[in-house]
Amino acid sequence: MNNTSSKAKEIKIPGPDHPITISPAEGKVRVTVAGRIVAESMRALRLEEMGHPRVYYLPRSDADMSLLIGTTHYTYCPYKGDCTYYSIPIGGTKSEYAVWTYEKPYEAVAGIRKYLAFYPSRVDAIEVVS
Repeated sequence: MNNTSSKAKEIKIPGPDHPITISPAEGKVRVTVAGRIVAESMRALRLEEMGHPRVYYLPRSDADMSLLIGTTHYTYCPYKGDCTYYSIPIGGTKSEYAVWTYEKPYEAVAGIRKYLAFYPSRVDAIEVVS
């Protein structure tokens, strides 16, 4: 866990050695926890980054923000910037820090600004429905 501000961190640009692509997700992306739909969107983005599993980012307007609680936890990615987290209390301890977001991502990944991503192991399901 890295809790140091990006001001002192190296900034890296995605490229051939570390590609990051962002594209519209095909279909509807739905995230559920404890039998509740936490987020559901036809406007989700699919981020693919070398060395990491595919991640779906959903607009905040397509999430039930009343189910999320902001935390003081944050991390840093040299390709994306400072990352903050939400927990989903209805999921219990399994769903602590289940959601991450980039408030001010670096320019190369600006499309995910204020979108939400979910750890598959901390929610019940992330489904793509056609």
